[in-house]
Amino acid sequence: MTHPWHPIPGGITAPRGFQAAGVTAGLKASGKPDLSLLLAPEGAVCAGTFTTSVVRAACVDLCAERLAASGGHARAVLTNSGQANACTGDRGLIDSLRATQAVADRLGLAPEEVLICSTGVIGVPIPMGTLLAGLDPLVAALSTESGAAAATAILTTDLVAKQIALEADLGGRNVRIGGMAKGSGMIHPNMATMLGYLSCDAGVPAEVWQAMVRRAVDRSFNSITVDGDTSTNDTFLAFAAGELLSHEHYEALEAGLTAVSQHLAKAIARDGEGATCLIEVQAQGAADDAGARAIARTVCGSSLVKCAVHGRDPNWGRIVAAAGRAGVPFAADLVALWLGEHQLMAAGQPLAFDRAAASTYLQSDTVIIRLVVGDGAGTGVAWGCDLSAQYVRINADYTT
Repeated sequence: MTHPWHPIPGGITAPRGFQAAGVTAGLKASGKPDLSLLLAPEGAVCAGTFTTSVVRAACVDLCAERLAASGGHARAVLTNSGQANACTGDRGLIDSLRATQAVADRLGLAPEEVLICSTGVIGVPIPMGTLLAGLDPLVAALSTESGAAAATAILTTDLVAKQIALEADLGGRNVRIGGMAKGSGMIHPNMATMLGYLSCDAGVPAEVWQAMVRRAVDRSFNSITVDGDTSTNDTFLAFAAGELLSHEHYEALEAGLTAVSQHLAKAIARDGEGATCLIEVQAQGAADDAGARAIARTVCGSSLVKCAVHGRDPNWGRIVAAAGRAGVPFAADLVALWLGEHQLMAAGQPLAFDRAAASTYLQSDTVIIRLVVGDGAGTGVAWGCDLSAQYVRINADYTT
């Protein structure tokens, strides 16, 4: 890392004043943990980014509306795993309101201070009797040491929990940022991730915090793809609470926020359903960063590129073809391309390369594709994963 942040244990509860819990309430038939709660200190601000899909769960709209009405203030977020509670009609909102009211009653908060996220199968409502029965054990489990339990309880098809914490000395003051996320399939966000949460123990004005979060999201969660499908429930919520941070440290704070977000985003891409490797696409030479990110994300999202990587086939034509349909103008006769250290193109022309060595490189845990499309100042990075037969098997009978 080129910034002052370094890793520490603790995850979402590493920042001072934050508590979390994760329990098994019985929402999942598997018997795995399925109910999570994050509690922020008094005075916390919260920034949110949400799915842009017109088909979205009621909890998404409820979160967005409450943050807008409060000017970006919230204290808690409840997450149920197993049921998306999307496309469930009026019941979706009614159940979300009942759940947040019940949490608020137990925590001594106003219901508007409590947010809710749901994840699981679309069209399946929350079994409210089961959820409500799980709230007392959930609240009782709140602790500054339960970051890992909370990170586990939000998972669905994920193979691993995703969490991180960083700290830095900013002007003689120790500041910590924690995060957790879930996501493995239905990942092609146009806002944030499947579900993601961030905590920070430095106070920041709500409008400044929201702007920081949006920029960090563009460089992290909006730069990943697993399968090209955006979820109905995508939500990212970032809490900040504590003594106000001096504005001269905002840049360093945003660097930490971005680092945490990118770590979680890459963890989601690496854990893509059926994936065997992480793909990182670095695009350079576009007119601006937005264009470069669009090119990188299009290459990452190409099913043909993903299949070629999975098959260890250095079929570079698929990469440049994907770049060409990204909607970003560039001169094809300037394109240069690398797979790791293997250069495959220069000045828009193919180069002789060691195909066997390039194929061996594609067996790496992380495959880096670098694409130069011109001499512009724009740079962008996107992350994805390969596409395997296992992805089809996982999703072919998801509900049966």
